[in-house]
Amino acid sequence: MNIDVLKEYAPMYLSAAGLTVRIALIGIAGSFLVGIFCSLIRYYKIPFLRQLTGLYIELSRNTPLLIQLFFLYFGLPKAGILLSSETCAITGLIFLGGSYMAEAFRSGLEAVPSIQLESALSLGLKKKQVIRYILLPQAISVSVPAFAANIIFLIKETSVFSAVALADLMYTAKSLIGMSYNTDEALFMLVLSYLGILLPISVIFTLIERKLRYAGFGN
Repeated sequence: MNIDVLKEYAPMYLSAAGLTVRIALIGIAGSFLVGIFCSLIRYYKIPFLRQLTGLYIELSRNTPLLIQLFFLYFGLPKAGILLSSETCAITGLIFLGGSYMAEAFRSGLEAVPSIQLESALSLGLKKKQVIRYILLPQAISVSVPAFAANIIFLIKETSVFSAVALADLMYTAKSLIGMSYNTDEALFMLVLSYLGILLPISVIFTLIERKLRYAGFGN
């Protein structure tokens, strides 16, 4: 292991990690919004939209992210729709992550006892108030472990973004290996970069989950 090579590569990996984290954050935020929207549709069994949402979830979860990216980056231009590498990456991550977040959040919604919702309505709360103050807080608390697993999964899935010429961590590692043949150093820095991103997230969500359990949620 050449220390000088590691020092030379460090700035490039920091730049690539910044890009990876930025795209992952946007994609995960979009996934949450899509997931909550789809889970509420399925929970309340809204006609037509429920079937459409179910179709989206099955299509998203049963196709690899790489294939989705190829469709966005290479397929859509055939129809005259040109997307940048970054836009394809964000869109693909939201499309994939939204389905996983939807199922995770739906399980949280179904874990809330229906007697609580009925009691709230009988006390005079409006349906929107029941969702906001009773259903969503408990569902989110119960879903925290699944959310954490999905977030880590989606960040790891960013490793395929290099297939659409996005200069992320994997793209940087492959480029450096191809140019200098310092394979050990390039892969070592790649592993360190992903650990530096994922380990803090894992620790943070473990603490959040523990706090929620102490508060009486998620048991």
